[in-house]
Amino acid sequence: MATGKLRNQKKYFTLICLLLFSPTLIAQTESADITTTPPAPVTEVVAFDTPNDAGSSITIRWKKSPDDRPDDSLFAGYKILRAIYPRGEFQQTADAPAGAEETFDNEARDGVEYTYRIRAVRGDLYSDSEASPPAQSKQQWFHTGRINTLIGCLIIGLAILFFINRAKSGKKLYIRKIAGLEAVDEAVGRATEMGRKIFFIPGIQDIYNLQTIAGVIILGRVAKLVAEYDAQLEIPVSRSMVMVACRETVKEAYLNAGRPDAYKEDAIHYLTDEQFGYAAGVDGLIVREKPATIFYQGAFFAESLILAETGNYIGAIQIAGTAMPAQLPFFVAACDYTLIGEELFAASAYLSKEPKLLGSLKGQDVGKVVILLAILIGVIVHSFGLFNFAQLFRVQ
Repeated sequence: MATGKLRNQKKYFTLICLLLFSPTLIAQTESADITTTPPAPVTEVVAFDTPNDAGSSITIRWKKSPDDRPDDSLFAGYKILRAIYPRGEFQQTADAPAGAEETFDNEARDGVEYTYRIRAVRGDLYSDSEASPPAQSKQQWFHTGRINTLIGCLIIGLAILFFINRAKSGKKLYIRKIAGLEAVDEAVGRATEMGRKIFFIPGIQDIYNLQTIAGVIILGRVAKLVAEYDAQLEIPVSRSMVMVACRETVKEAYLNAGRPDAYKEDAIHYLTDEQFGYAAGVDGLIVREKPATIFYQGAFFAESLILAETGNYIGAIQIAGTAMPAQLPFFVAACDYTLIGEELFAASAYLSKEPKLLGSLKGQDVGKVVILLAILIGVIVHSFGLFNFAQLFRVQ
């Protein structure tokens, strides 16, 4: 009886040991298999020219390895091997993380055929896929993801050409009145009657700035009126190239007015490039000379209120224009008239009535109307959930 009980106890002990230690043994066996077995290779490797690019790029896609699992911490990812087709040697050209099924070769030479292999890596072991069919990169002439941009450009371009032809044919194009430009004649006339100077400040930026260019164009119109009325014009500037441009503009204006002898080059003079030094210099001139009219046309920064407040203090008519949003409130508060934003750029067309400028201005207005209509339609369509209207304007 004692022997039988001992045997039963040994059986129970053996069963308990198996239950306790068999999972650990199985896990160790599986771990040993993982570290000694290469990962399953990737499949379905394809390569093709990356669409809608400027060349030198090939897209590679594959179906990831079955061993590429989140619970496999040993799986390191993929290495991209490239060879010149058909007999080139495969060399690593890029890496891709675990879980990836696409990458790009952005160092390809246009017109050269390449073939690719994807190497799946687990620990120190790896396996290579079959080679992909050959592919080569090339430039694309047109980005198919930007057709909406092309349509918008065509609409605006055709509108500009249409209105230019209308203006050349003598038909009058409606342009809303801009109070600041309508007041130019009045401001110059007042200075002439009072026998006092007209100051023109073309901003503090150099001639490459679009606002400065727009200001110089307006100066041409003001200088022509000054020449016709035999008034006095003074232009202190902060940039040497702006001084040269202003001198040529005023000289041409006097010539067109038939009074080239009245042109005075010294009336257009340089002060300093330093921002607040220039503001102080102009303020000193304003206080001493007490001009009847002051034009501020161009790019201004913190000096805008300093200048405009001084001109307001002496009682001058002030006409300002800038596309600097932060400075517009100061000009509106201290000046009689203010050209706001794009009104500054529209001034050249408004004053000259030149057909090409008028046509361009009207064509841009058509573009703005189209954009506003698109926004309105989009709001309505999205509000009722009829269509994802925004995708029509998405640029890839």
